[in-house]
Amino acid sequence: MRARISGSALRPRLAAFRSNSHILVQAIDDVNRVTLAAASDIKPTKATKTDRAKAVGTEIAKKLKEKKIIDVVFDRGGNLYHGRVKALAEAARAEGLNF
Repeated sequence: MRARISGSALRPRLAAFRSNSHILVQAIDDVNRVTLAAASDIKPTKATKTDRAKAVGTEIAKKLKEKKIIDVVFDRGGNLYHGRVKALAEAARAEGLNF
């Protein structure tokens, strides 16, 4: 995937990592090799995994909008666009990110 997807300062790569129990996302500028923002669901909550993924998508979108970044390239990390990865992406889009 990363051979085809690359991010820049104006349009960073939104890289999602999904484990069995958590989901993490980073906005990465591949040109300068810098992480611009990150969010995860590591904090303990009683919500379902899908609800936590939606919260992570909302959180990363708010952090990027504070930095005036609305255009990103979505890197699903080899995972299918389904379930928690889809929930994260749709929540980020709902908050105003374009990808």
